[in-house]
Amino acid sequence: MNTNEEKQRYSREELAEFEAIIQEKLTNARKEVSFIKETLSRKNDSGTDNTASPTKVLEDGADTAEKESLNQLASRQMKFIQQLENALIRIKNGTYGVCIVTDKLIPKERLRAVPHTQHTIEAKLQRKD
Repeated sequence: MNTNEEKQRYSREELAEFEAIIQEKLTNARKEVSFIKETLSRKNDSGTDNTASPTKVLEDGADTAEKESLNQLASRQMKFIQQLENALIRIKNGTYGVCIVTDKLIPKERLRAVPHTQHTIEAKLQRKD
């Protein structure tokens, strides 16, 4: 291989490093979703008091807002999990780390920070224009 040629794919060893990063992020994201679901379940269980005092009405409003916030957080985490799982598929099929816009290798530093990305910074900036 000519040393001036740009590398087209990451090696198995490099891919193993990224796979480990992704697996760790997946584990953490799944734990967070599980915690959110448990929290929501407890909040639903505690709503058995039927007293209609003004304080209770305010608490219910705050509780509803908190539930909505937790649901949004869970939804974002589920999307993140899907993106990470898709990245694992790309590792298996040999397309991981290659920008889908430029066909260039995404720098390792970017993949370590955002392991599910499919874009180089240049391609991402072009998309925002």
